[in-house]
Amino acid sequence: MNIEVRKTNDVVIVDFKGRLAVGVGDEVLPHVINELLDEGYKKILLNLSDMDYIDSNGLGELVQSLKTSKRYGASLRLLKPQDRVAKTLRLTNLLPMFSVYETESEALQAFA
Repeated sequence: MNIEVRKTNDVVIVDFKGRLAVGVGDEVLPHVINELLDEGYKKILLNLSDMDYIDSNGLGELVQSLKTSKRYGASLRLLKPQDRVAKTLRLTNLLPMFSVYETESEALQAFA
């Protein structure tokens, strides 16, 4: 898994590449989210367009990150999850918990 963090105005975009699964960077996502929240960021966009797989552990990390963000008064949203990831989120009834956007510009406008 590869994670890159970039900023556009007051929105932090976390770009994922690879898999969010057991044994692949366990607890990396919550760690990154906690760091961003500690730095005072309130608008976080998780770009899942290059995430090709997520398992139950990864789903747990996503939910944990969402709950932590809400506790800090921050907004965590998802950008363009691949079909396989979106299907997993839908099957586990987690998709409605997240605001999901198809394009980065659409997501950035929604944060405004």
